[in-house]
Amino acid sequence: MSPTGALCRDCLQETKAGAHGLPNRCGHCGSPRLVSHPERDQLSIAHIDCDAFYAAVEKRDDPTLRDHPVIIGGGQRGVVSTCCYIARTYGVRSAMPMFKARALCPTAKIVKPDMAKYATVGRQVRTLMFELTPLVEPISIDEAFLDLSGTERLHHASPAVTLAAMAARIERELGITVSVGLSYCKFLAKIASDLDKPRGFSIIGKAEAKAFLSDKPVGLIWGVGKVAQERLQRDGFSTIGDLQAFSEADLIRKLGTEGQRLWRLANGIDVRRVSPERDTKSVSAETTFDTDIADAGELERRLLLLSEKVSARLKAASLSGGNVTLKLKTRDFKQRTRARSLSEPTQLAGRIFEAGRELLAREIDGTQFRLIGIGVGDLADADQADRGDLVDTGLAREKAKEAAIDSLRAKFGRGAIVRGLAFRGSSADKK
Repeated sequence: MSPTGALCRDCLQETKAGAHGLPNRCGHCGSPRLVSHPERDQLSIAHIDCDAFYAAVEKRDDPTLRDHPVIIGGGQRGVVSTCCYIARTYGVRSAMPMFKARALCPTAKIVKPDMAKYATVGRQVRTLMFELTPLVEPISIDEAFLDLSGTERLHHASPAVTLAAMAARIERELGITVSVGLSYCKFLAKIASDLDKPRGFSIIGKAEAKAFLSDKPVGLIWGVGKVAQERLQRDGFSTIGDLQAFSEADLIRKLGTEGQRLWRLANGIDVRRVSPERDTKSVSAETTFDTDIADAGELERRLLLLSEKVSARLKAASLSGGNVTLKLKTRDFKQRTRARSLSEPTQLAGRIFEAGRELLAREIDGTQFRLIGIGVGDLADADQADRGDLVDTGLAREKAKEAAIDSLRAKFGRGAIVRGLAFRGSSADKK
């Protein structure tokens, strides 16, 4: 049965349509944040995306940032991790070089990323998602698909009402906001979540899907990047409607196997299921230097700091890793990637660093590097980590030392404890 009114996202009450149609404001609390759609209570596939996630967490934790443009990133040669919506009005965007972002928005407050903190908040959001349905498919630290099919009896409400209640709860309990997209398939739910950011709730129903998509650029289709979009435009496909004008068979003949996928998505057909089995494949961290570095000691110091970040992210996600990958980029942008397996999965920063340092030693030949990174793959649960054996007599002491460091940092901040190798230049790193 289609709803005959509008759902208020603030008080979660329904306001019935009157003689002049659907209301503009809630009849109970006066809020203008209403959701109305003829298919609202028939749809169950959702995409939830945290709004400017890293910046939102930083503004939550430091109220003095609230009314300022905030950019998460660092260094003159780094890139923007994310930025708040105020900064976006200046033209700042994610992945933009920091020097360009600073030029566009010279008054911005620059905050270095704290991935361990963001991972903690991301897990809190994920926990609330799992309270709604076991069918949660994480896409990244701050977004996921949900399938709420069949949850009406559990929550005594339609998926739309349940999602609106969860969005309000996230804002109330975690101090950040999310945008919700609701549809009948993943492709359109993802598009819907981007339509009304921030604090949005948008719906794309089955009856309107084809018409909604027709005038949109082909680049809106999942998997069509800049290069593919330019190629499709050369073939005469500028809008999704241009794809809709062909039959499935004709597009396959014209574009090959990709033609079938494009035709189906262009016509709102997406049979992919929400899959909770999606796993994180690796955990990593990297940094771009302000000036190129060839000195082995300085490269090792940077590597240790990154190893500590990776360790913190593993611990926050209750994961461990069985191999280590070192990433280097030379001053002429050539990339070197080196990897080695560990004897057992680990979470320990010291063991991640030692493996990375062995790989780094083989690359020290006077080459100047502009970037270094380290990652851990072959992930396993935390209880598989650092079990040791009779030969590994120093493991218990190493684990105890790291636990003490982690405890002090959690209480007093990351700068409370600085390891010996990382101490040189550490004051600059904390700025």
